[in-house]
Amino acid sequence: MTPLLRSLTERTPLLPSSFHTTHYAPRKWVSRVKSIAAQAARPVPAVILGLLLNVLDGISYGMIIFPATGVFVDLGAMGVSMFFVSTIVSQLVYSAGASGFAGANGSMMIEVVPFFHIMATRIAQELGDNKKDEIVATTLVAFAFSSILTGFTFFLLGFFRLGSLIGFFPRHILVGCIGGVGVFLIITGLNVATRLQDDEFSLSLDILFFFLRGSNFALWAPAFVLATLLRVITSRWHHQLILPTYFLIIPALFYIVVLSAGLDLDLLRRERWLFQVARSEEKWYQFYTYFDLTKTRWGPLWATLPTQFALLFFNVLHPPLNVPALAVSLDCDVDTNKELIAHGYSNFLAGIVGTVPNYLVYVNTLLFYRVGGTTRLSGLMLAGATIAVLLAGTGPIAYIPVMVVSALIFVLGIDLVKEALWDTRHRVSKPEYITIASIMVAMTAWDFVIGVLFGIIISCLFFVVQNSQRRSIRVMHTGEATLSTVRRPNAHRAYLREVSGQTTVLHLQGFLFFGTITHVEETIRTLVAEPAWVHTPVRFIVLDFALVLGVDLSAAEAFVRVQRLLSGRKVVLVICGAGDGKVLSALDSVGLFELPDVELFTTFNDAMEWTENVYLRAWFDANGAETKPISLPGRQDSVCMDLQQSLPHSPRRAQLRDAGWRTMAKHDNKRQTGPPTAPKEPLNTLEQAFLPYTTDRTMLEQLASYFESITVPEGHVLWKQGEPADGLYVVGAGVLRATYRFAAHTPAIEESMVPGTLAGELSGLAGLARNATVVAERPAVVWRLSVDALRRLEAERPDLARAFTALVLKAAKLDFDILLSAVATRP
Repeated sequence: MTPLLRSLTERTPLLPSSFHTTHYAPRKWVSRVKSIAAQAARPVPAVILGLLLNVLDGISYGMIIFPATGVFVDLGAMGVSMFFVSTIVSQLVYSAGASGFAGANGSMMIEVVPFFHIMATRIAQELGDNKKDEIVATTLVAFAFSSILTGFTFFLLGFFRLGSLIGFFPRHILVGCIGGVGVFLIITGLNVATRLQDDEFSLSLDILFFFLRGSNFALWAPAFVLATLLRVITSRWHHQLILPTYFLIIPALFYIVVLSAGLDLDLLRRERWLFQVARSEEKWYQFYTYFDLTKTRWGPLWATLPTQFALLFFNVLHPPLNVPALAVSLDCDVDTNKELIAHGYSNFLAGIVGTVPNYLVYVNTLLFYRVGGTTRLSGLMLAGATIAVLLAGTGPIAYIPVMVVSALIFVLGIDLVKEALWDTRHRVSKPEYITIASIMVAMTAWDFVIGVLFGIIISCLFFVVQNSQRRSIRVMHTGEATLSTVRRPNAHRAYLREVSGQTTVLHLQGFLFFGTITHVEETIRTLVAEPAWVHTPVRFIVLDFALVLGVDLSAAEAFVRVQRLLSGRKVVLVICGAGDGKVLSALDSVGLFELPDVELFTTFNDAMEWTENVYLRAWFDANGAETKPISLPGRQDSVCMDLQQSLPHSPRRAQLRDAGWRTMAKHDNKRQTGPPTAPKEPLNTLEQAFLPYTTDRTMLEQLASYFESITVPEGHVLWKQGEPADGLYVVGAGVLRATYRFAAHTPAIEESMVPGTLAGELSGLAGLARNATVVAERPAVVWRLSVDALRRLEAERPDLARAFTALVLKAAKLDFDILLSAVATRP
């Protein structure tokens, strides 16, 4: 043996190492064949059920793809072939792996048949009834184009992951459209049973008498009774085989009666009990012979575009609603966007092969799963069985009783009308129910496209009316109800609680547009109108936009009108919470912030803090010789209006003066009841912080020796949240700012501390970790009672320590009440 041959035989044995004769023993072969046969036989019941549903749907709805009028009268069999081709394409795409449902059932989208009739009728009107070849060719191209357009749209929606957005489309408009399709199917069932052409039907007494005429009544009444009886049966029993069994029994009983009575089939066809198919032996591919681009007329084709887009609108809404519902019913997780892409492939391919749109059928898939069709093999077997039925041709249609088809159409029509009108009667509001009924009436009386547009218009109208009646003002109160989160001396707070009645706060909500802004504007006008102005004069109107979703041009211009009104009354308009997005841009686009007496702040707390500072500055400026100048937190720009010079005899100024003498001046007099000389630090700061809670100056003098002075530069961090406490502080000068962070995903809460207030008091007394981060907003002087000094105070003077602890708790209680109030009212 040559080296080359030896090398090859060593690397490549003549027989596989796994080969052994026992592996291929007859018993092993038999076992393997049985296993394969069992796997193939397991989905057979599901395939039979799925095939039966496809056949019933194909015969019922394929027959009505084309309108029963003019040149389309004899094209029912061709419509059946187109139904099966579209169904097969979708089934193969889904079962090949495009769908997340292994046993997905695809079918032609039967709810859009009314739109096909509109397109076909429009093309026939454009070309004239004597041009059959051009009409049929153009109609087939229009149907195929609707599939391509639908597929392209589905693919884009899935590719850009927009499936969830479609679900937000108003459900009641879709329900109205479904109800309109139900009415159309009931009318179609009547037309199929009596052979009344679509263009002959109208809502008139003549047509009513036509249907009630003896021979015609005998044709459609049995089908309607059969459909009603089926719904009664299925309302009590819910087995999945009831529907197919029921429609197998009907033709069996029909032919038992025919054979027993010896009736002639040709006579039954003439009397409209059986279908008269013009070419019962035509092949399934017969409809392809009508495709002829040389005979396609593009003008009438483009005239169908409005209907094409209405059909597209109806198509697009189905999968994002059906897919999540099916996932819930089957208790599985699927990606809606993947399903949209699968619908894109199936519809695009359907258009390429010249047939109509399709989709994943919720009911058929659910039944298919329950009977055992849970694998992709079962779906491929269903596609194969449907192909076999397609290849058999349309000849058997001539032997199908008309009442079977009419009953199937009635069943779906009754279901859709019931879903639209009966099932929603207690689930939707009155305006929504009126919209549903109106869409159904418009679709029946005029046109499906008109019905869809009418539904959208009336929904918009009801939306405007309903939202105009909603309150755009979430809550309205005066400034005394919600002070800012600034720790101030008790005298300052008492003064602010009295004078903040001149601040009116309006917390706005929702979308502000021409329908909702009227209430806001009228409310503000009422506040500054003469009757209310005399009793409650207003100096600031604070508008909180934190819960506002958007502002349209009409609403933005309304605020400009409001500002002009307020400016005449010397009232400042304070805007806050508008963020930095669309709301702020809308207000800025009308030049609102360029007008005088308009102030803008980021948060509601900042706005309230600024108004309070204006009130305090007014008192300090008017009584500078009598009061100690004090630092104020927040923005330090010029005050928007001089409170002391404007309207010198107004009720607003008188209220500020009287409140100041009752609170600020009273506190200053209380501090000056001792020696004529001003107290030294830290006694002056301690008096400012604690005299509102005690009259014992001696106790404060004894405490002063335990405090130490610390000078803090601007921006210095005194402590961080979570650090151990080193003591408690009293602010002597400057401003501190505390930042509280209670959770990782919630916004921080900020609090300012001015001279005469406490900082870090609770953690200092308790010896626990700090609950906030404190920074010097401006250069400050603070007096610290360290942990060691507090322990020394407790050891040397326990009674004084207990009295001091009580004072601290009193001050802290008021501070935290205000802080919690601000947190509770924050949106």
